[in-house]
Amino acid sequence: MAKLTIVASIKVKSDQVDFVKSQLENLVPITREEAGCVQYDLHQDNENPAHFLFFEIWESRELWQDHTNNDHIKAYQAATEGMVEEFVLHELTHIA
Repeated sequence: MAKLTIVASIKVKSDQVDFVKSQLENLVPITREEAGCVQYDLHQDNENPAHFLFFEIWESRELWQDHTNNDHIKAYQAATEGMVEEFVLHELTHIA
């Protein structure tokens, strides 16, 4: 079965960049230990520091969905409520 690639684009309010960045960084070590996580990398745009991007690879969609329902994701969402201007998520299948 093909692995699932996730690209998540997160744009935050300019006055909340440092706080949201710290919250996003907190997700990385926890998520990398989750079942099915192959790769979980956080990026920050060089031109727009309020724009973050996660590049993720998961063994399956089911294991990624388990991740999205974990307590640390819910805690991040609660802590950053109202600070995110745009969240765009792409689910991709690696084909070559």
